[in-house]
Amino acid sequence: MAFITKITSQQKNAERYNIYLDYGKGEEFGFGVDEHTLLKHGLAKGKELSELDIAEICTGDHVRKAYNSALDFLSYRMRSTMEIKQQLEKKEFQPETIQEVLHQLDESGLLNDQQFADAFTRTQWQSSGKGPAVIRQELIKKGIAPLDIEQALSLYSHEEQRDAAMVHAEKFMKKNHAISAFQIQKKLEQLLIRKGFSFNLISEVVQSLEFGGDQDDEKEALAKQANKVMYKYNKGNDYEYRQKMKQYLYRKGFQIELIDEFLENPEEFIQG
Repeated sequence: MAFITKITSQQKNAERYNIYLDYGKGEEFGFGVDEHTLLKHGLAKGKELSELDIAEICTGDHVRKAYNSALDFLSYRMRSTMEIKQQLEKKEFQPETIQEVLHQLDESGLLNDQQFADAFTRTQWQSSGKGPAVIRQELIKKGIAPLDIEQALSLYSHEEQRDAAMVHAEKFMKKNHAISAFQIQKKLEQLLIRKGFSFNLISEVVQSLEFGGDQDDEKEALAKQANKVMYKYNKGNDYEYRQKMKQYLYRKGFQIELIDEFLENPEEFIQG
């Protein structure tokens, strides 16, 4: 048994209190509690506490500290169960304390992995235009169960995925005029794969776009690529020059017919 000899507020946190005890050998620091715990257990100078009382008080206080820490973490945005668990582990709370906090958050409706997955999926496609594969991987990293992930991704309709992919495609094509239509298509496909879209949807998007339909654009792109190396290659005889230029421009995705046309009449392609 022990008696409370003194209660003082903590210097660094006025909302917490230090409880000093005497086990019969003089005053010593016992434990710290917040105001809620202080009032709940009626802690006051002279109150007698058993070891069981002290253990119960300390356990409850640790849970409250962890719970408040979790609430603060949740105040910025929704979190998954794994995110809360990892955050509390960083704060060095005990496993049993963390489990109790997760249970309380779940009971109060503040922690729901399905709702988190739904909201996360919606945000990722609406704000960033990410495809399902990328979103799935991010949800896996956040500890969301497979069934919850599939339920969340089912909210992302085919039409919405196509619209998101088209936005990426249009932005990409506006920025890439200096390469061949073939390269534009291949690079666009690679971009959409990285963004997380399926091969079937990418094929659908690519087929809806026109690649190389404007011959003037293709000529302009070829001229820009040719300008990069024509002076470098034009140091030997004409045959070597033409062969090197053909190989270079073919690797860049231009059609042989257009390359031959350029080599025969470069002045029609290169201006200035």
